Amino acid sequence: MICQTVRKGSECFFMKADGCSFISGSCSPIIDKCDGCAKVTEVNGAKYCVCYPDPESRWTNDGICTMATHIKRDVEQIKRKINPLKASKKGIRG
Repeated sequence: MICQTVRKGSECFFMKADGCSFISGSCSPIIDKCDGCAKVTEVNGAKYCVCYPDPESRWTNDGICTMATHIKRDVEQIKRKINPLKASKKGIRG
């Protein structure tokens, strides 16, 4: 639906017939770590993320946003997050 709160006129998947369904009731502006991302849109002089209504919470969980297009992830970083118990079971199966 079309946003009627902060990003008026933009498509928003949190908008419902009875208003914004996001917890705080409106989207938050991006933080400094989001600068340069392709998912950022500017509305009325403020920049917002197209994917997440609260971009700051996306960066606090793992220290990196999963939808960030301006961050290149190293393959070694991804491999380190494998659960050792699951890795040992995969090794047994061959």
